[in-house]
Amino acid sequence: MSGNEEKSIITETQTQQSAPQSTKRSLLNIATIVAIATLLSKIFGLLRQVAIAAAFGNGTAYGAYNFAYVIPGFLLILLGGINGPFHSAIVSVLAKRDRREVAAIIDSITTIVTGILLLVSIALVIFAEPLLHLVAPGLFVPEADLLAKGISLETIQNLKITKDIAIQQFQIMAPMAVLAGLVGIGFGALNAADAYWLPSVSPIFSSLTVLIGIGGLFWTMGSKILLPENAMLGGAVLAWATLAGAVLQWLVQLPVQIKAGMGGFKLRFDFQRPEVKEVMKIMIPATFSSGMLQINVWTDLFFASFLPNAAAAVSAMGYAGLLVQTPLGILSNVILVPLFPVLSKLTDPENWGELKERIRQGLMLTALTMLPLSALMVALALPISQVVYERYAFDREASELTGIVLMAYSVGMFVYLGRDVLVRVFYALGDGETPFKISIVNIFLNGIFDYFLIQKFGVAGLVLSTVSVNVISMFAMLYILDRRLNGMSLKSWSITILGLFTASAIAGGASWGIYNFLSRDFASMNAVQRFAGGLGGIAIASTVGLLIFGAIAMQMKIPEIQTLTNQIKRRFSR
Repeated sequence: MSGNEEKSIITETQTQQSAPQSTKRSLLNIATIVAIATLLSKIFGLLRQVAIAAAFGNGTAYGAYNFAYVIPGFLLILLGGINGPFHSAIVSVLAKRDRREVAAIIDSITTIVTGILLLVSIALVIFAEPLLHLVAPGLFVPEADLLAKGISLETIQNLKITKDIAIQQFQIMAPMAVLAGLVGIGFGALNAADAYWLPSVSPIFSSLTVLIGIGGLFWTMGSKILLPENAMLGGAVLAWATLAGAVLQWLVQLPVQIKAGMGGFKLRFDFQRPEVKEVMKIMIPATFSSGMLQINVWTDLFFASFLPNAAAAVSAMGYAGLLVQTPLGILSNVILVPLFPVLSKLTDPENWGELKERIRQGLMLTALTMLPLSALMVALALPISQVVYERYAFDREASELTGIVLMAYSVGMFVYLGRDVLVRVFYALGDGETPFKISIVNIFLNGIFDYFLIQKFGVAGLVLSTVSVNVISMFAMLYILDRRLNGMSLKSWSITILGLFTASAIAGGASWGIYNFLSRDFASMNAVQRFAGGLGGIAIASTVGLLIFGAIAMQMKIPEIQTLTNQIKRRFSR
């Protein structure tokens, strides 16, 4: 076996078990479990978004929801998501502890976090309007000022309705702050117990509640839900369904967590325990660091709220963001979830050689997956938006706006995930402060980029601003790690990634040409034929593009490709 195979990302890894002997599970097995579970979750997430698009389009109910979701919803993503700070901090500490000690640690952490987040939830309900004013000040501009700028009365009325609906939704979803902490702690505890299926699949339950809520609306009201006067009711149902999904997501994982001996929902005040302090030491700066990314999102929405078509703009960001996050979320979990425990065990200086190999593997796998997907989504942004969303309330105009925003999001897929890989390296090294400091600087940079880019590119400029910030973050982290780990082969890595970028550009150009050739007659077709033709055209163009990328990448003889191929062959030959 070659040295590369010995150090490959598919290497066997040890996980702590309650029995005296540890059970070995390969990273490929973990990645497969996570991939299947996450794929199912993302499919349901996409179905949820399709239902929202059909019911609300780019209208005020969903536009308001995007503003209202910023704080309570992003707390769920930030604290409760896989690879979030709670999950990462708990895994990094508990993976090194005996299972018999874990329940007391988890219960103490849960007690601290629940107490703090309960106060946060109460504050969100009480101060909903002023907090929303901070998030979306453009919705609170006096009517006289808008009239002076030449804004029509219809647009002004839509902005007022959007504000009223957003305040109501914000208050309904405020308890998600507490649920975010509980879900995130549970994710970390289950992963530390070598349980990967439930944490990856549990977001399905959140999507199901929204689908049920929207289905109930159509069942009772039919097409009347599309009328502007029913926007307040539709917005309330959307918010309540989202809250119900967060509750269900926590309740589903709780009994499994208790059965695994990983604590549960029991009050314990052992706050001075060294393991509790260690988790909090990592968790607090990691939370602020990850929160900085969310502040960048808030900054984007801050500027978007001043656009005349604010509801449509933020709706397009939501729809396009979901299309990018579907493949990105799946591949992120496949790469980061199995890789992070390995990184945590290679932090001693004598293991830095292998640690650097693992960093390279994480970045190369990111480039091999994200760069071709990015190119294809840029090339096929409009047809993807049309095929996925264009029906009922979601019209051609909404598709075009979403397609433009999707192109901007797609450009940054590699740096988004590449940054996350590097952040996990810092967490593994017990350093949550460096990513935090970088994120603080990037808040100011994002605000500056937003101010200039929105004037030139509109809502797409806000997305490009975030992409620019992620590029800066990634380069800064690589520079710091290069110095801290006594040098990494950055020049060699950069040449390989540049080659993959070129291959992706060629693949994207080919896909664009093929789709445009196939779609020449789509305009004369009926709606069903256009959908079938668009879906088939995307499939054919994407397949050809991926084959071209794969052929070029294989000629580059990248070690990670050969190692992964060999491992997969051995797995299926058993």
